[in-house]
Amino acid sequence: MRDLFQSEEFARFLGETGFLEPFRYVVEREGRVVASMQGFIQKDGGRLKRFLSRRAIVNAGPFLAEDVTDQDLACLLEKIKNGLRGKAIYLETRNYRDFARFRPVFERCGFVYEPHYDFQVRTDSLETAEQNLGKSRKRDIKYSLNNGAIVIDNPSPRQIAAFYSLLETLYREKVKTPLFPLDFFMKLSRTAFCKFLLVGLGEDIIGGTVCVHDDETVYEWFACGKDGVYKNVFPSTLATWSGIKFAAENGFVRFDMMGAGAPGDGGYGVREFKAKFGGELVEFGRYKYILNKPLYALGKKGVQWMKKR
Repeated sequence: MRDLFQSEEFARFLGETGFLEPFRYVVEREGRVVASMQGFIQKDGGRLKRFLSRRAIVNAGPFLAEDVTDQDLACLLEKIKNGLRGKAIYLETRNYRDFARFRPVFERCGFVYEPHYDFQVRTDSLETAEQNLGKSRKRDIKYSLNNGAIVIDNPSPRQIAAFYSLLETLYREKVKTPLFPLDFFMKLSRTAFCKFLLVGLGEDIIGGTVCVHDDETVYEWFACGKDGVYKNVFPSTLATWSGIKFAAENGFVRFDMMGAGAPGDGGYGVREFKAKFGGELVEFGRYKYILNKPLYALGKKGVQWMKKR
């Protein structure tokens, strides 16, 4: 099964961004790749902040062949640890499928498992997706469309820039984590594996979702909306539903909402919002390996301080 985040086309895109540093490590057996891990090193801000914020991110988790052995995976993990040492402060795999069988291997190699939720919506048919949709979400979608909201499935660069402005405000005021620059989204919009679905009202862009996909799964990578601003218009709901609908109408098996917080983080509003789209709550977690403990501790305090501001 082809995994977008572990594919060559995604690696090429990472290289074209100009600010993400891609990496890829493989283990071969008898001339065939049996395990691989691909991701990017991300840094933020000025010179000092960039040095202190270096992290290696692996979306989806590693590629593992059906006949992969524990020894193969252990070899891969040691390769990536040694290869990234000095380049990043920590490595994190954000798993979108179940790697529970390999948890002992990760832990023997020094990785720590961190529970993390996700929602995955079945999209094998539009009928199934509609049946699983919560009543309040159905109502909000109907109201939004009846009150003039539309879904734009081929937005112009100007419309993408307007959506980015909304997303930037969300990240600055609520998420309080760095957001990729506008150029990242412009380049992403030109790839074959991306779909922008924006919500318009009159001449304004009031929300949207940025989805990427492989052969089976549509992933909702970024989403936002100006909720509570317009009477009986719910842009975030309409945006996410448009992504689910796109998946169902184009033969994808599932719509992955890419994260719903960690257990015990009480009052997680995003999880409550995503739950009403009828998806299955899964807990595939994350694996983290700290490459530089002193800098990691310093960076963690900095992130906590930023989120309290």
